[in-house]
Parts: sequence; C-alpha cells; structure tokens
Amino acid sequence: MILAIFLFVIAGLAEIGGGYLVWLWLREGRPLFYGIIGGLILVAYGVIPTFQNFPSFGRVYAAYGGVFIIIAVLWGWAIDRKTPDLYDWLGAAICLVGVSIMLWAPRN
Repeated sequence: MILAIFLFVIAGLAEIGGGYLVWLWLREGRPLFYGIIGGLILVAYGVIPTFQNFPSFGRVYAAYGGVFIIIAVLWGWAIDRKTPDLYDWLGAAICLVGVSIMLWAPRN
C-alpha cells in the first residue's frame, strides 16, 4: 500500500510540475527550456503509473484522478499561494474516500 501511495504522489507531482513548467513557458514567457523540461517530466508522468501493482488501467487512472485533485490543492497552496477554503478541503477529502474505496474495496 505504501508503494501505491508513493507512486500516486510521484505521478501527481510529475503531472502538475511538468504542466506548471509548460504553463510558465507559454503563459508567462519563460525560456523554451522550461517547456522542454516540462514536456520530459510529463512523459515521465505517463510512465510512472505503469509501476502500480493494480491490474486495471482504468481503475488506476480513475483513482489517480482523485489523488491528483488533492495534490493540485496542495500545489496551489504552496506554489501559487492560494489558501484552500473549506470547500477545497471537503472536496479533496471526498475524493480521497472515493479513491480508497476504488482501490482497496474487497472484490472477488
């Protein structure tokens, strides 16, 4: 379970971090190498989830979507300095519960 959580967090940071570098390049006029590095990080994001032990691509990516939301809220707080409000935290918590149900519910 710790490996699964670690991989979800690393994938989330890669997606958000890579996307952020591309954003800085295209939207804020940063140098081209921001976009190139961001693109390479986004490629790594595409590879990282393949190390998950869950057998279903769809389930892994659906669960990852919930983790992504939590990481995006934390990223906005830490990097963009936008303090999450009650509804941000409530929505993130609901996503975390949903992810937990999807991944670790007993199945036959």
